[in-house]
Amino acid sequence: MTISAKLALAALPLVALTACVQPEPVTPAPDADACNASSLSGLIGQPSTVLKTMLLPAGTRVINPGDAVTMDFRPDRMNIEIGTDGRIAKIGCY
Repeated sequence: MTISAKLALAALPLVALTACVQPEPVTPAPDADACNASSLSGLIGQPSTVLKTMLLPAGTRVINPGDAVTMDFRPDRMNIEIGTDGRIAKIGCY
């Protein structure tokens, strides 16, 4: 018996076991725009001072460079990140 035949026979039980494994249930991805951040995407690149004149949704975080923020994921929370140049760099739901 050749080495490749022996390896094939040795792998046969593993192949048989993979047929018994149940696939993970597919969970739907959270809505990437649950906080409606896309409605403010036109602000990206604007000076952060424009935010002072706006009424933002409750719970919105304006994150300045170096700010400490919690790492909890909340898809319904709008986050507006300010770049080191003082302009709006990113708006997202997280």
